[in-house]
Amino acid sequence: MIRKVLIANRGEIALRIIRTCHEMGLRTVAAYSTADRDSLHVRFADEAVCIGPPLSRESYLRPDRIIAALEVTGADAVHPGYGFLSENADFSAICEDHEVIFIGPRAKTIAMMGDKSVAKETMRKAGVPVVPGSDGAVPDVKAGKAVADDIGYPVMVKASAGGGGRGMRIVREASDFARQFSAAAGEAEAAFGSGDLYIEKYVDRPRHVEIQVFGDGKGRVVHFGERECTIQRRHQKLLEESPSPVVDAALRARMGAAAARGAEAVEYAGAGTMEFLVDAAGDFYFMEMNTRIQVEHPVTEEVTGADLIELQIRIAMGEELPEEDVAMTGHAIECRINAEDPFNDFRPSPGVVTAFHTPGGQGVRVDTHAYAGYAIPPYYDSMIAKLIVYARTRPLAIRKMRRALSEFVIEGVHTTIPFHRRLIEDPAFQAGEFTTAFLDTFDLTPEKTDA
Repeated sequence: MIRKVLIANRGEIALRIIRTCHEMGLRTVAAYSTADRDSLHVRFADEAVCIGPPLSRESYLRPDRIIAALEVTGADAVHPGYGFLSENADFSAICEDHEVIFIGPRAKTIAMMGDKSVAKETMRKAGVPVVPGSDGAVPDVKAGKAVADDIGYPVMVKASAGGGGRGMRIVREASDFARQFSAAAGEAEAAFGSGDLYIEKYVDRPRHVEIQVFGDGKGRVVHFGERECTIQRRHQKLLEESPSPVVDAALRARMGAAAARGAEAVEYAGAGTMEFLVDAAGDFYFMEMNTRIQVEHPVTEEVTGADLIELQIRIAMGEELPEEDVAMTGHAIECRINAEDPFNDFRPSPGVVTAFHTPGGQGVRVDTHAYAGYAIPPYYDSMIAKLIVYARTRPLAIRKMRRALSEFVIEGVHTTIPFHRRLIEDPAFQAGEFTTAFLDTFDLTPEKTDA
C-alpha cells in the first residue's frame, strides 16, 4: 500500500496529482525548486522539500535530490508527472533500488519505448502499423540518404532519443539531405546527449491522433479512446479534443486494438499513450509511445468519467484494471494557456500576474497553479493553465469554449488566450477540417484578433 506520495514535478500537474492523492486519503510531499516556493502545489501539499536552485538540471532533473527528499520525508512512492524525470529509465530503476514505488512503467519498458527506433521495431513485430523507414538508427549520413532514396521523399529525420520536436527535420529533396541530417544530429546531441537519428517516410498533411492506454502489468491492457492533437505549432500541441472529428467507431476500434497490442507486447503497466499519424484515407501509423501521463489527459477524463491519476496510483499499488469496457460520451476540448505573446512569434512572457480570473459554469474546468500576484519564472515551460470544457456535442463544446475564453482574465503577462479565441472561430477548425500544417498559414495579426 502507498501512504505518502512525493510529487517530483511542478506547476499544474503537481497540484493535479496532489488533489487526487488527498481524495484517496494519501499524504503528499511537494518537491520544489527555489523558483517555485510560492507555487500553489507547494502550498497545498502536506509537506514540501526544496530540492535545489531554479535551473531544472540542478533540481527537477536531479535523481539524487529527489531520492534524498524521499528519504527525509519517508514517502514510499513518487509520481513524476510529465516531463522532467517521468520518462527516465534510470530514475525508475533507482526508485526500485531504494524500494520506492515509481508511479509509472517499469524501467525496462521506459528504456525500450524511449528509443524511437527500438519502439518502432517492437511495434512492427506486434502487428502495429508503422511508417516505412530505417531499421533503427542509421550509422551516418550516407546510410541515412540511402534509406531516404529508397523510401522516397519527403522524409523525416528524427532523433532516436527525446521528443518535443527537437532533433527533427523534414527533408523534401535529396540535395538537402546532408545539411538537414547534420543539423538534426547536432540538435539531438545538445538536447538529449545522443546524436543518433533514424529515417522515416514523411506523411504529408496528416492528423495527429493518440490513444490513451492503461496496462496493469499482469497482461491486461485497456484503451480509453482517442485524443485529437493535430493543432500544433513546431510540433508542440496547443489544443486537444476528444473524440477526434475524423475518427468513427470503426477506426476507433482498429486504432484501439492496435494500441492495446502494442502495449501488451511490452507488458505495459500504468498510463501510456500511443501516438499515431492518420492520413486522409483513414490509414494510421505508429509514431511513438509516451510512457507517462499526458498534458492533455483531462479531455479523456471528461468523456470517460475516469480519474486517470487515481488509476495510475491504483495500478502502482498492484490493483487490476476494471473488467468493463470504457465508454466515451460527449465531447471535450482543452486549450493550453501559455504565458507567451502570440503576436510576437509566441515569445515567452514571464513576469508577475497582476490579475487572474478563471471562468466557471457547468462543464468548465481549469487546471492551474497560477493566481493574482504569482510570479511566472523564466526557467520552465510557459504553460500556466489548461482550460477544459465538456458538452454533449462538438459544436456545443466549441460554443462553451468561446464563452469560457471570454471570461478568462489574465493580466500582467501576455498569454495565448487571444490565439485560442481566434482559433475556435476559424471555419476550418469548426468543421474539423485541419492537419498538422494548419497553423502554417494561420492568420494571426493583432488587428484581426479579438485581444
